Amino acid sequence: MDAIWGAETGAVEWVQGWGSWLEPIMLAITALGSKTLLIAVLPLVFWSVHASLGARLTVVLLGSATVNGVLKSAGHGARPYWYDPGVRPLSTESSFGIPSGHAQTAVTLWGYLAAAAARPRVWAAALVLIALICLSRIYLGVHFFTDILGGLAVGALMLWLVVRYEHRAVAWWRSRPLLVQAALAVGLSAVGPLLVALVQATVWSGWTVPEAWTGPVPSDPDADALADAASLSGALLGVLVGFTLLDRRGWYSADGSLITRAARYITGITGVVLIFVVVKLAFPASADAAAEYTTFLGATLWASFGAPELFIRMRMADRERDGSEEPATAAPPA
Repeated sequence: MDAIWGAETGAVEWVQGWGSWLEPIMLAITALGSKTLLIAVLPLVFWSVHASLGARLTVVLLGSATVNGVLKSAGHGARPYWYDPGVRPLSTESSFGIPSGHAQTAVTLWGYLAAAAARPRVWAAALVLIALICLSRIYLGVHFFTDILGGLAVGALMLWLVVRYEHRAVAWWRSRPLLVQAALAVGLSAVGPLLVALVQATVWSGWTVPEAWTGPVPSDPDADALADAASLSGALLGVLVGFTLLDRRGWYSADGSLITRAARYITGITGVVLIFVVVKLAFPASADAAAEYTTFLGATLWASFGAPELFIRMRMADRERDGSEEPATAAPPA
């Protein structure tokens, strides 16, 4: 890849040369595909907008992120500013570069919403957002063009698979006994970290930073990759178990007045923050992977099951009413 990255470095520097006035704009645009934004927005959709859409979108994005983490670890690709100090790091990343997680997430997220809306104007807006997010990653110096193309390709494949097979997969899942669902949830959630650990122990065993990478490379990107995989594993297990249990108890409706919806979100997100704080205090800094797994398992189990059940008990929400919301695990219409 050195020859390709060497040729692309000049193009990245050219994009960065468009002007420093673009930096705050690009930082704002890139946030539309960031992990922090998704942590804040996905519960908002699930608790306060439309429970079925929020649940499906959460599972889709966690699955996509897991695939992206495995592929990044398998590729061990440099970031532009890792490779060449001439590229300005207007944002910093500790994970490997290819495929671009932001590009993949943008296609999966905005493409899924556009497919759900099924309107040409929504598709046009989604394509513009995807293009801007991709451009922001290049401008900020955190991705090569090849990283972006890889992310777009994987994201498009994931989106196609979800749109084509989602209803069948959900109907099949819902028809399984609870113990089988629990076993499947554990198995699916473990795939990501197991594959990342396997790749690190075989393909990249003994890997060190190549001499050609003359920029500021993070001290241990492999450890960060494993910690990210652990967090995704915990999150995926939490939502699969939580949504399954919630569905078996009659699901949950996000209907209600604006004040009620806002109260649900404030209550729920407070619980998420408390879980993050408690786990941070309980785990030493050296236990990164364990802390990440525990944090995201607890937070997503709360968000997908604990908080909705609390809302129902506090009369801030009802079970699904009059079919107004299709459960996330409902079978497609005949």
